[in-house]
Amino acid sequence: MNFKDILGNEAVVERVRHLIDSDKLPHALLLHGDAGIPKLALARAMAQYLHCTARTGGEPCGKCPSCRQHASCNHTDTFYSFPYLRRDESTVCDDFMAAWRDFLNENGIVEDYQEWLTLLKNDNSQPAILVKESESIMRKMSRSAFTSKYKVLIMWLPEKMREDCANKLLKLIEEPYDDCKFILVSNNEKEILPTILSRTQRIELMRVPTAVIGGYLSSTYGIDEQQAMAVASSADGNVSQALKTLQADSENHEFHSKFVVLMRMAYQADLLKLKQWSEDIADMKREKSRRFLIYSSRQLRENYVYNLHIAGLNYMTREEEQFSTRFAPFINEKNVEQLLAHFDRAEREIQGNGNGKIILFDLAMWVARLIHTK
Repeated sequence: MNFKDILGNEAVVERVRHLIDSDKLPHALLLHGDAGIPKLALARAMAQYLHCTARTGGEPCGKCPSCRQHASCNHTDTFYSFPYLRRDESTVCDDFMAAWRDFLNENGIVEDYQEWLTLLKNDNSQPAILVKESESIMRKMSRSAFTSKYKVLIMWLPEKMREDCANKLLKLIEEPYDDCKFILVSNNEKEILPTILSRTQRIELMRVPTAVIGGYLSSTYGIDEQQAMAVASSADGNVSQALKTLQADSENHEFHSKFVVLMRMAYQADLLKLKQWSEDIADMKREKSRRFLIYSSRQLRENYVYNLHIAGLNYMTREEEQFSTRFAPFINEKNVEQLLAHFDRAEREIQGNGNGKIILFDLAMWVARLIHTK
């Protein structure tokens, strides 16, 4: 993993690079920020750079034995700790290393907790970092570094650490061996036990700018720039969400078609077809219905902004924009807030297990009433 692979947060990347170059990396560092920011990728890049024997241009060389070991997630002085499922009293992270390597190799720069749950084949129990893992960590970190100056423990989601586990690690984190470095990676530092949090130096990573995510999607996946920017905009700085959105492109195409049908039938005030539309949407799974309503709300906002005729403010696919050239004037300052309020209300009521057919038909009726407001 290279520093250049980290999207956004250039100042943070430069800061940690300088800490390593000057041999001033804290013994316990916390990288924290919202989910979907490539924090785990940064931790991996830091460990590889720290261990690289031929750094070049501020990056690990990628060729030395240490870099090759990092590429396969098998470096002898790099250890990982992460939330896992208890199998028995002796269960530790090492029991899940095959799945963990798959997770790192398949996800690249992203760190999607739901993907990790899928690999764990989660049965609705809550993964955690358990007390037995603290003993494993203490044993690993007490040994002398094998091939490097420093041993590194990367702990993903320390907020999932149980209190009894944290208590056993306090002294080691506060007064580690000279060759120990702890890099903690958190999606929510406020949930970390205060006794652990107080013993770390913290660096916050910010959400990735839309333009950066769009450029990454376009260059990596070969999609056109307009589509990439539309996907990036909907992700709101969350790289994992952007990739999910890209993968769900077929679903977005379906949602757009259903959005167009709603607006056309509402304009025509065709109650019979609106009723059929509401039943079709209700026949979706509840979560899919919610995603459609969220998508529709975004389309309403995009169409309202489209009326300003400032291209840089819109993030729509070509398919969406083609419809908006004629539809956008119907979304204006006199109806946009009410429309959004009704879509948001419908989404909340479906989330609350309300009757989908009734909720959606009521929504369709409101759209038919409001779409003619000028």
